[in-house]
Amino acid sequence: MKNITIFCTVLLFMFTICLCSAKNRGGSMKTYISVSMSDGLKMFSESKNAVLLDVRRPEEYQSGHIPGAVLFTNETMTSEKASNLIPSKNTEVFVYCRSGRRSKEASKKLCNYGYENVVEIGGILDYAGQLEK
Repeated sequence: MKNITIFCTVLLFMFTICLCSAKNRGGSMKTYISVSMSDGLKMFSESKNAVLLDVRRPEEYQSGHIPGAVLFTNETMTSEKASNLIPSKNTEVFVYCRSGRRSKEASKKLCNYGYENVVEIGGILDYAGQLEK
């Protein structure tokens, strides 16, 4: 039993060193977090200067979106467009789509563009509130 504990400790230590090494070689590894729609909207409402992104297509957005959401279509998202819309890389950005697939893609892109506080909140299908048109 003692050998297993020592082995697991050494393995965890090696993993940590490898992870830190990977971060240092490439600058910093940025990643997003995923939370539920309700938790994400609660976090958004409690945050100062946060941005809520709807990454669906324009016709989907126009048919109804979460109040306060800004349209930023996943398929046409670029680093330059992101910088124009959200100049500060430290801004908290909450991302949703219809079902959660595009919001994950868009969140990954935003992290690759250097955004440090990206929260993926899934799909509007899980939203229970009123829609804005």
